[in-house]
Amino acid sequence: MKRNVIFCFSGTGNCLDMAKNIAKGLGNTDIIMMRREPVVTDVREAERVGFVFPCYGGGAPEDVLNYAKSIRVSPEAYTFAVSQSASYAGTGLYELDKIIPLHYWRAVTHHCSCIWLFPHNMMVPPLSVEKAQKRSEKLAQAIAYDVATGKCSDKRPPHNLLNAGENKAWGAIAAKKAAAFQVSDDCNGCGQCARLCPRGNIRIQDGRAVIGTNCVQCLGCLQFCPTEAISLGKITMKREHYHNPNVKPADLMQTVIEVK
Repeated sequence: MKRNVIFCFSGTGNCLDMAKNIAKGLGNTDIIMMRREPVVTDVREAERVGFVFPCYGGGAPEDVLNYAKSIRVSPEAYTFAVSQSASYAGTGLYELDKIIPLHYWRAVTHHCSCIWLFPHNMMVPPLSVEKAQKRSEKLAQAIAYDVATGKCSDKRPPHNLLNAGENKAWGAIAAKKAAAFQVSDDCNGCGQCARLCPRGNIRIQDGRAVIGTNCVQCLGCLQFCPTEAISLGKITMKREHYHNPNVKPADLMQTVIEVK
């Protein structure tokens, strides 16, 4: 096992890009993807164990917290986490800290894939894709330095009751939104969306994608669709699509990514 391990959940690439850039700064790192059940859960040999995940509906994706409960970390390991959102930190870091106490945490912002809610460029601070990406890479370098030098946060992650309530309701919201998915005749049955889906919620039937309601709303299917055949209401047909410029679908489909 590598000296450093980062567990990563990423829907459209921002979190994976952040995890990779932190890993490059640390070296000797395994990134373990959490899009499905992680292939590695016992990381007691690792000296540093981190988590990088998005904020969905006011908190961490439910799967991230469920997976965290199965992960075995050495009591002597240095632990850290990074949560990414378009604007606010939410309660994900707070909930993770209750499962695996964190020495260090950061909440950062980037463009958002939830374009049925608002355009992807409505991030705080408002930045173009190019500037937001450069900012993310610079933040990743700073975080890697903090982790490498063993910096500890001076307080626990924030807890907001409004965000907690929002996150508690997110599962029902996500299922309701998933029922509104539409697949147009532009679908060519390539199957990329089915392979991307972290919950196996998409199947190809009669040469066309069929989307169920067991959905976390990562929107990887919609944002990466090569023919833009997937939509979630008319608003997503009008708004510009977005995924991290440095991440391809094949990157997200990996289980373990080694960074030397």
